[in-house]
Amino acid sequence: MKTLYNFPKWGRLLFVLIGMVVLNSCSEDFPENIESSKMVVLKSIKILNAGADGSTVIEGVIDENKKTVSFPRVDPETDVSALQFEAVTSEGASLEKNTYAFPFDEGSDSRTITIKVINEPRYREYLVTLRLRVPVFGADFSKPNIIDHTNNDLGSPVYPEFTGMVTRGSGFDGEHVLVVTRKDKPVQPHLLSVADLKNNDINPIPLNMTGVSGGTYTINMGAQVNGHTYIANLSGGTAASPLNIYHWDDPSAAPQRIANLDLSTVSGSGGRHGDNMSVNLDENGNGYIFFGDNAGNKGLRLQVTGYTTISSPAAFAISPAAQAWATWTQVGNTGNYLYSSHSSPISVVNAGGTKSYTMGSTTIPIRSSDPRVFNFNGKRYLMATTAARAAGEPVVLSVYDISNGGDIVEALNIFEALPERNPVYEYSLLGPNNSAPSTQTAFNIIKDEEGNDQTLVLYTASTDAGFVIIEFPRMELDD
Repeated sequence: MKTLYNFPKWGRLLFVLIGMVVLNSCSEDFPENIESSKMVVLKSIKILNAGADGSTVIEGVIDENKKTVSFPRVDPETDVSALQFEAVTSEGASLEKNTYAFPFDEGSDSRTITIKVINEPRYREYLVTLRLRVPVFGADFSKPNIIDHTNNDLGSPVYPEFTGMVTRGSGFDGEHVLVVTRKDKPVQPHLLSVADLKNNDINPIPLNMTGVSGGTYTINMGAQVNGHTYIANLSGGTAASPLNIYHWDDPSAAPQRIANLDLSTVSGSGGRHGDNMSVNLDENGNGYIFFGDNAGNKGLRLQVTGYTTISSPAAFAISPAAQAWATWTQVGNTGNYLYSSHSSPISVVNAGGTKSYTMGSTTIPIRSSDPRVFNFNGKRYLMATTAARAAGEPVVLSVYDISNGGDIVEALNIFEALPERNPVYEYSLLGPNNSAPSTQTAFNIIKDEEGNDQTLVLYTASTDAGFVIIEFPRMELDD
């Protein structure tokens, strides 16, 4: 009432007049709906000529609320250019026509058209979807099972060790998550059982740190590979601050120091290594470990044999130059690796750093980090997670379909030529941006009893953002 009394007199009069008009309007009767015999309801519908020989009859399922019709999948040899429909409708109504074409796009297994039920002058439209019974491939990204310990509100709270920038390294091998926290109390570097995490249980398995010492930071980066745990320190690149790599195959036992390198003796190496670490080993523990230097222009490669023997340290120039978080991830069992960083696009390189291809800087977000290529259920995918290097930048896991092409170079060429290069799946870790957004990815493929791909498991983590594990089933025909 205080507001009304502050109105001028003419304003109060206008207010009263408006109220009278509203009251009078509300008292009037509104027009009533007039019933009509011209109903346009689709009661049932069939396709009469499905199948390779045109003799199969299939019945559709009508959703009257959504005005949709769906059919069981049809034989791909069906003549979809002239499908004959038989419909039961409300009295006096009929389909606009009895024969329809479903022009499928190349590579598509589903097509939706609009049909009309007519009872002049009224009509009603229904969306009719036809699907082909063709093999399906890849992962079903519409059905994720998410084990979240990030800043994303959809999951559990961020894992406590991923705060205060004390955890910059992590790893995943399908059985365990490795958390390389720089702290030694109350929780030291440890493993987490994936089985426990699925049950919402947090039971850290501490790593025995006996004999772990030396470096600018005693521990910094890590990797989890086939049940083997690796942790590296942050090295100053000299005899006084060597590059140390430790190995565990039993977290309760003292680790084996498998590398103790004075990098000043390795020609061409950088002044500081250990801000990043990429471990690429096969099922026998053979392969390479890569480090980039803090300045972002030197790469270091160490050969690994049988999980624990380190040999042949070699340095090479990085091009294009990186920031401190360069990564090298092997493409399957080939001699190709994806090189990338927080500031450079993905390049395909060999183990010596020689490039054979470089993606455009805007093909996918330039901050896409630790990119990996994997094959699952007949499809090839590229995954990467953006790092929040600057204010306002997101931390998002993205998966892209790069199935076309005979090898990785051809696949990336075809992918870049697409008019749109949208991810088939995305998940946000919700940052935050920080000065050292070290970011890791990993994947695991679970097989069924017959050895076929059954479940795709993706992992990613980033400094102060936390970690997440996401499972996807293989794509299956739904009827």
